[in-house]
Amino acid sequence: MFVGERYADVVNGLQVAYDAMAPVRDRRPDASWKQHERVRFLERMHAEAHTTLLEIGAGTGVHGRWFADAGIEVVCTDASAAMVELCRDKGLVARQADFLSLEPEWSFAAVFAMNCVLHVPRADLDAVLRAVHEVLVPGGLLFLGQYGGVDRESRFEADDHEPKRFFSYLSDDALLGAISAHFDVVDLHTVDVEPEPGVHFQAVTARRDDR
Repeated sequence: MFVGERYADVVNGLQVAYDAMAPVRDRRPDASWKQHERVRFLERMHAEAHTTLLEIGAGTGVHGRWFADAGIEVVCTDASAAMVELCRDKGLVARQADFLSLEPEWSFAAVFAMNCVLHVPRADLDAVLRAVHEVLVPGGLLFLGQYGGVDRESRFEADDHEPKRFFSYLSDDALLGAISAHFDVVDLHTVDVEPEPGVHFQAVTARRDDR
């Protein structure tokens, strides 16, 4: 699997930035619109009797803890060691792993990825989506939510994290095309939150495609 040189640089930067900001991020409130997206996904999991979930880019563990409290068997992963410790402090099973370090023998009925895949360089997005595909059971569900609506990748110079984080924003069509290469898209909708002008939140639910 070829991975661009930028990928390792991006992941290393994210580890440093999120390690440093972990206590700050742990104090931030849980946005109501993110709660709504979790509820929608959990309802679909319940409807299909899915009971296991891998959260990638789990951050402080707020989403993982919510799913676990709802009766789901959750494993959290994050590239940041400090974020993994916050997840464990919340009673969650958590392991340090970036997008391409997921264990190939893992098998989950669902994957939840909230505002993490947007850090993946466009050149490496296909490899990341293949890795996610491999840890899902046949027919398993993926939630991928991230900011986008425009095609742009760069470091965010106004970022309050150091080093400045890398973001890869995709238009709705570009995101849909990337995910459709590996999954059957069940739903794509947008949420009108604007972290910056012209950008909105994209919420995609997809199913593992075994064609």
